[in-house]
Amino acid sequence: MNGTSTRRVKVEPGGKGVVAHVGLHALGAFADRMGLGDALSSAIPWSGNGIPVHDRGKVLTQMALVLAGGGESCLDIEHLRIGGALFGSVPSDTTVARTFHEIQPGTRDGIAEAVAKVRGEVWRRSSATSGTDRVVLDIDASLVEVHSENKEQAEPTFKGGFGFHPMFCFADQTGETLAALLRPGNAGANTVADHVTVLDAALAQLPGVIASGHRDGDNPGLVTRDVVVRADSAGCTEGFLAACRARNVGFFVSARSNAQVTAAIMDAIGIEEVWLPALAQDGEVKDESAVAELTSLICDAKLPEGTRLIVRREPLHPGAQRSLFPSLDYRYWGFYTDQPGDPRDLDVTMRAHAHVENHIQRLKDSGLTSMPFSNFAANQAWLFAVRLAGDLVRWFQLLCLEGPWKNARPKTLRWGLFHAPGRLVHRSRQIVVRVIEGWPAADALLRAYRSMALLT
Repeated sequence: MNGTSTRRVKVEPGGKGVVAHVGLHALGAFADRMGLGDALSSAIPWSGNGIPVHDRGKVLTQMALVLAGGGESCLDIEHLRIGGALFGSVPSDTTVARTFHEIQPGTRDGIAEAVAKVRGEVWRRSSATSGTDRVVLDIDASLVEVHSENKEQAEPTFKGGFGFHPMFCFADQTGETLAALLRPGNAGANTVADHVTVLDAALAQLPGVIASGHRDGDNPGLVTRDVVVRADSAGCTEGFLAACRARNVGFFVSARSNAQVTAAIMDAIGIEEVWLPALAQDGEVKDESAVAELTSLICDAKLPEGTRLIVRREPLHPGAQRSLFPSLDYRYWGFYTDQPGDPRDLDVTMRAHAHVENHIQRLKDSGLTSMPFSNFAANQAWLFAVRLAGDLVRWFQLLCLEGPWKNARPKTLRWGLFHAPGRLVHRSRQIVVRVIEGWPAADALLRAYRSMALLT
């Protein structure tokens, strides 16, 4: 019987001819193929003397690779510096930190425009974003705990913690973070101005043909593709819904409990013909759950014209969240929307807003929880790098990966692809990297390189 899990070896320094992070090289090569570094470089002005040793666009791209690989601080870029054969000249952690402090609000606007151009190229090539289906945006906020009182605008949170309360807008079709707003920890969840700011920033990230007609005050006749936004009850405000209507953007927002909604549910209790069997995400009937449209039972002048109230009931179970209506038998949950269609299908669409939890978790797995600087503007730049890392990975998955890798979570990608080891071979004035024999994800990695070579 042998219970040992390793072999006895002697470990020494000085190894040569091997490299780590071959998959991160694939991710970086994909970024180069899409022109990400060049786009960022053109958006970041240089105010120093001469030419910087490390181009700032390259610095941000390489730091995005570090975050995608699981890094949590500027110092983690040292893991790329030892891989010069794969990554070339890599900046020091000091240069990276300096770059984050150099990025000011005006620069961030230019960077956003540069990223939007690259995003447009990705959307043009991806089957997930082509076609005429409506584009669904998801807005949500999340708390980021920090353990230092020396960070600007870090404040106590409504959950008794301390830190920041950023707000995000995601593209449901792809999982990209189209916009993010770093806010103090005590920022309100239902702040209209923040919702509108994030929505406008997200619309600006959409390809021009999709964004057409969706800017504030645009003529509805300019719309070529429908856009809808989903939000929880924090987005159920008169100001935000009016902003959506002004941008020709449809909405799904969770309903808040009030006297009218309570009365409507009470009127519907016992009238079984108004309740239709709810559907699961696959279209199958959801056991014991039901959906009803109660629009005719409410009258709220603050809601945009054409707003509908859809309510779903589910059997009450232990640990269920607060209901719109007190009941010992069912939990009631509702939402407002201005979209046409069967209430059951609209309910399916709204429930898919839960995807935001996965999107936010991916960001938290990729540096969101760090916020390493005391300066608020620098942390805003860090948040941008986190978004960039997340989007770069999603673009890579959409265009270069297949099967389960296409939607794999960050930790799975790191364990299987990004940190794959390889051997360096110099042949015919070329550097060849051979993925270690027997590596489980070697085929997926090689297919990714082949897919990348076919991108036009």
